[in-house]
Amino acid sequence: MEVSVTADVVSFRNPLYAGIQVGLPCPPPATIAGMLAAAVGGWDNVPIELRFGTAFHAQGAGVDLETYRPLDRRGKATDPTPKDRDFLARAELTVWLIDDLDFWERALRCPVWPLRLGRSQDLAAARPKHIELAEAAGRQGHAITPEQLTRAGTLLRLPTAISVDRARTRWDGYRYAATGSEEVLDTGLSTPSIDGERGQAVALLTGLHVAQFVAEGLR
Repeated sequence: MEVSVTADVVSFRNPLYAGIQVGLPCPPPATIAGMLAAAVGGWDNVPIELRFGTAFHAQGAGVDLETYRPLDRRGKATDPTPKDRDFLARAELTVWLIDDLDFWERALRCPVWPLRLGRSQDLAAARPKHIELAEAAGRQGHAITPEQLTRAGTLLRLPTAISVDRARTRWDGYRYAATGSEEVLDTGLSTPSIDGERGQAVALLTGLHVAQFVAEGLR
């Protein structure tokens, strides 16, 4: 199943930088998984073996000012502070799911909680449709892939999963080409070719469920 997720404006803060706003060029896998969890009403309802392939593209980018209200060392509010915020405009995220298709189709057509892509105010719309993926190599395109699959695109350190209490994060390396890449990836799955042109490679991402933290005594 292919899910097209669209949003007018999105912003993905890079959590590796403290005290400043540095934007990521694509959503982390943990962000995408969290959106899917919202659709089904929480992580307790998400299949533990969650996996998906994904690609992302935005038609524009910019910087605006956002007012922050940071806390001091004692946890008390300080004066409002304006900071630059990177944002992406007219964003489209594509997610390919290959397991529990009827379950995900029902959830995405009628989500339990509103779908947000990134920040809580960035509402998104999802449109699932059934497609037949090909067992063939495909173009890297705008895929978000594990770092070992390609050397094309920017190497990013992104959250794969975040515990419910946000006390622990699993980090992994990924590659993403914001302008697209014609590199051919043999991931075992791709979208169908059109007019002889290779389809989009679908690289399945795993290790996304918060259950891994629960097993370690954390939520």
